Amino acid sequence: QVQLVESGGGLVPAGGSLRLSCAASGSIYSINKMGWYRQAPGKQRELVASITSGGRDNYSDSVKGRFTISRDDAKNTVYLQMSSLKPEDTAVYYCNLYHLGRNYWGQGTQVTVSS
Repeated sequence: QVQLVESGGGLVPAGGSLRLSCAASGSIYSINKMGWYRQAPGKQRELVASITSGGRDNYSDSVKGRFTISRDDAKNTVYLQMSSLKPEDTAVYYCNLYHLGRNYWGQGTQVTVSS
């Protein structure tokens, strides 16, 4: 059973920074891709950033240049460093692990950016 536990969300003023963490546990033999998605009220869940086990990263246009994704495979952990936050970044952020053909999701962590 694979579990993802997120931490690091909260309330921050516009222009501020937050760092999200997601630790994966369970029967993980290889990690193909980890990433972060977000869902704002009334909107669909969208990809924020992802990173492969080879270190190749990908960002949505809306966060490119402001957010940085990284991973520590020794700890099975992925991070999302968010800077220059905007009110439109307000959402529930979900960690995602794509592993052996399956998607796993964390419980979500709220990020609220005040104007």
